[in-house]
Amino acid sequence: MWAYAARRLLGLIPVLIGISLLVFLFLHLIPGDPALVLLGERASVEQVAALREKLGLNQPLYIQYFLFIRDLLRGDLGNSIFNLLPVRDQLAGRWPATFELALTAMLIAIVIGIPLGILAAVRKNSLADNLSTIFSLIGVSMPVFWLGLLLIYLFAVNLQWLPPSGRIGIDAGASFKTITNFYVLDAILQRRDLWDVVAHLLLPAITLGTIPLAILTRITRGAMLEVLNQDYVRTARAKGLTERVVIWRHALKNALLPVVTIIGLQFGTLLGGAILTETIFSWPGIGSWIYEGILNRDYPVVQGGVIFVALVFVVVNLLVDLSYALLDPRIQYR
Repeated sequence: MWAYAARRLLGLIPVLIGISLLVFLFLHLIPGDPALVLLGERASVEQVAALREKLGLNQPLYIQYFLFIRDLLRGDLGNSIFNLLPVRDQLAGRWPATFELALTAMLIAIVIGIPLGILAAVRKNSLADNLSTIFSLIGVSMPVFWLGLLLIYLFAVNLQWLPPSGRIGIDAGASFKTITNFYVLDAILQRRDLWDVVAHLLLPAITLGTIPLAILTRITRGAMLEVLNQDYVRTARAKGLTERVVIWRHALKNALLPVVTIIGLQFGTLLGGAILTETIFSWPGIGSWIYEGILNRDYPVVQGGVIFVALVFVVVNLLVDLSYALLDPRIQYR
């Protein structure tokens, strides 16, 4: 297993180099000049040229790219063109918000989606099965931005049960201390403002978790239907085991491989930052940060953010692959 993991990690190097090259080229094909964005349209040609020289934007593209790769190998993602702050420090400040949101959204999807898929499989062609199918289709097809605005209108504007945006309220945030930058954990450690933090997290997490929830429901149903027709399930029932034991101990365990795969893929995608969700709810995560970098033509921010997202996605998928051996001892890595 360790040799397999080492080979996968070594294979990550050319993947990241290829991603960095594609991102670099696509960014420089976008119309617009970062120097002109910073100085404004009334800036003179001399001012724009001086700023381009200061930022190194007047050098040939291949030189800019090799300088970026050189700094990347040193662990330096450069400084933001827009605010001159180190990209690495901004990434460290933004990533916990995205991780907290993605983890909560994934937990919601798992807690609701897997039991719903099991129920649909056990009661095939029943009302519960049909309702879960309708729910899944709506969840996959519903636009995230529309759902987010609908939840804000219903629960924040009309009912006023939950806050519409941000990670913490203004009053609580004035005296709230960030220890780990994971607000839920910080609130627990300080024993204060936990409900305020959770309340701000609920609406964006529900919005972000809707699509993974719908996908998990359908995948779980399909995997369970396939497993329930196997001989060992019929044998377990013939031995007189209760239906609960047959479903949860025998059938579900053997149906988890495709479910775990989908969980890993969806969680890796969510960790990459949900631009629409983070923008609608003013959530200071990676997705909104990269989006702002694209608007500002902030090349180091976008390049550093995308490479980090690609690294996280590959690592999450590697962990999912390694977990297969724990679920099914017959699987061996070579």
